[in-house]
Amino acid sequence: MPLVVMREEPLLDEVLRLAAAVGCEVEVAPDVPAAAGSWIHAPQVLVDEAVLREAAGGRVPSRRGVALVCLGPPPAECWQSAFTAGIERVMSLPEDEQALMALLAEVVEGPSSEDGRVLGVLGGRGGAGASVFAAAVAVEAARRGEDALLVDCDPLGGGIDLLLGAEHDGGLRWPELAVQGGRVSMQALRAALPRMRCGSGSLVVLSCGRQGPGPSAQSVVAVVEAGVRAGHTVVCDLPRALDAVGWEVVDRADLIAVVVPAEVRASIAAMRVVESLRGRARRLGAVVRGPAPAALPAAAVAEAVGVELLAGMRAEPRLGRRVECGEFGPRAGGPLARAAQSVLSALWESSGEPSSVAEVA
Repeated sequence: MPLVVMREEPLLDEVLRLAAAVGCEVEVAPDVPAAAGSWIHAPQVLVDEAVLREAAGGRVPSRRGVALVCLGPPPAECWQSAFTAGIERVMSLPEDEQALMALLAEVVEGPSSEDGRVLGVLGGRGGAGASVFAAAVAVEAARRGEDALLVDCDPLGGGIDLLLGAEHDGGLRWPELAVQGGRVSMQALRAALPRMRCGSGSLVVLSCGRQGPGPSAQSVVAVVEAGVRAGHTVVCDLPRALDAVGWEVVDRADLIAVVVPAEVRASIAAMRVVESLRGRARRLGAVVRGPAPAALPAAAVAEAVGVELLAGMRAEPRLGRRVECGEFGPRAGGPLARAAQSVLSALWESSGEPSSVAEVA
């Protein structure tokens, strides 16, 4: 755990508050002699000006990973002392709160992973089945061994935990989650939120509640970025009418999947949705859902909407009944699972070419 060696009590209180916010336990010592046993081996050391003076006087063993923290701008003489003592970073509170939280969070989580991906899912028209598809993608990601995070961004959707049959599972929902923004640890989220085992992976679910507020834009950013840093596949269920929360997800998503029923009117509605996203989303694609009343091909729907075809799927037999009974889960080898797998492949591929798709029946 990080070592905090400080004599200024107001500064120490601030540092402890920020450490608690990212779920980081710290060891506290009032001076260098009291910290001698941990000084060399702690992953990170934070000191105040009084300890800096000891370090500059040569009474502190030299090591990497020492940061000076000050309340307000550091005095001019601190800079020379910091250089002499080998201090690597100087941070002023409150201006550098986010930087200090990030430093402490890295101790908890380790270095940021480059494997995290973000998928946003929304309907091309009302009732398109976007929430069902978002849940299916998250479940399939976990089934194939990934760590997945499913984030409900639609406070009027009834709660995605209800769709999963997990409404009675312990853990926090958005109204109870005390995340206002900044940096949050994925480790802390995993401990606080409902978690499901799916195949060889795990699925963490952050659902809206049946009552109370939904997420804020700042809290969604904090949660999504925590998942990405931890290397999770983050799937966000978005409302069609994007608000500030939805646009924050769009700005961070590697792929936006628009779920479109294979109908002419749904295609026209989806065109409006896509036009609002174009120029802001990095990559857009359509998931075309059957049945197709007029045998409209999935490729024709995607072409009309003006995006690549990510997947086409026929109706999943008895899916509605299973959802109503709290038994959600894409049937292995079924159309919903195959479409979810196609979108996961598109999310992870680097070429940008669409995956092979199944035709809507």
